[in-house]
Amino acid sequence: MGQIRAVLCGYYGKGNGGDEALLASLLQMLPDSVTPVVLSGNPSQTHQRYGVESCDRTSALQVLKAMRQSDVFIWGGGSLIQDITSAASPLYYGGLMGLAKQMGLQTIAWAQGIGPLKRPLTRWIAQNSFASCTAVSVRDGGSAAILKDWHIPFIEAPDPVWALDSLPVKGLWDLPAPRVAVNLRSHPTLTPQRLANLTQALIDFQKATHTCILLVPFQASQDLSIAQSIASQLSGSYQIVCLEDPRELKGLFRGVEMVIGMRYHSLIMAGAEACRCFALSYDPKVSHLMAQLNLPGWDLRELPDEASAIARSWLEYYANGNSLTSEQIQSLVDRALMHRELLAEALSKRRAIEEPGSGDKIP
Repeated sequence: MGQIRAVLCGYYGKGNGGDEALLASLLQMLPDSVTPVVLSGNPSQTHQRYGVESCDRTSALQVLKAMRQSDVFIWGGGSLIQDITSAASPLYYGGLMGLAKQMGLQTIAWAQGIGPLKRPLTRWIAQNSFASCTAVSVRDGGSAAILKDWHIPFIEAPDPVWALDSLPVKGLWDLPAPRVAVNLRSHPTLTPQRLANLTQALIDFQKATHTCILLVPFQASQDLSIAQSIASQLSGSYQIVCLEDPRELKGLFRGVEMVIGMRYHSLIMAGAEACRCFALSYDPKVSHLMAQLNLPGWDLRELPDEASAIARSWLEYYANGNSLTSEQIQSLVDRALMHRELLAEALSKRRAIEEPGSGDKIP
């Protein structure tokens, strides 16, 4: 029997390290019997980086062509279905899901992070989209609770990036040690005053520890200017580290003692590499991860007003805090592989239903 062609749909090719890590994890978990076609914001980059077929996610003609030539539509992962900023995201992804179903493709929702969903219309779109899927996996308890409320079958497993292979970063070990990584992103909760307090706290922390500060943008459009602003005020050694390959981005944390991170996947990547994590939450998904892993940190809205208090907390954790144990990490990795098992099971059922040599879609 020939290869199954699968359209992979997510926030891919948009320069976001977390979403690229999800794509890399999905490609790593796909069965060998699947030929992926990635909908991307930068198809040439996606093709070059991962060696897969890719097309423009904004081109209706290219998307339609990819779907006509494919058997399966895999939707995910990450926070695709949320309307906290606008209704555009659920409308786009829900529309593609509906189109895939109409064209007879098997549909799989993979490693989803659902919500927040504030609007009745987007909740309705989300509910109907997930209800029509052959298989659904989610990455957190909040998403699981939503699907339970909707009576939609699913599996829950840790984010698949826990199981992503990592690669060494050239030149990392040439930088001064010990190293502490920092990831901050632009967000309304990171006000100018809070950023100023965090920057001063980082200056004080570095003076006390003599650490090399690695400023790690996960999405240049939102993170780089903040990293540059902080770098201009540090008196000790530092490096702004921009990595495009998510496997290298994860591998960076092998050589880091501690991360101070806003982004969800900065904490997952660091935790998976046995790096101590101090979280700054701007989003419920980060707060859920903090609770799940018992990570120290603050919701940014509750950040101390005094930079000295922030620095003291970092110093205490740097001196006495612990990373996840190898047993904890292995458990998270093993359970994250449930997303791979869901793909294998759903796609094997498709192959069993098809007649040998048939290219017909499952209705």
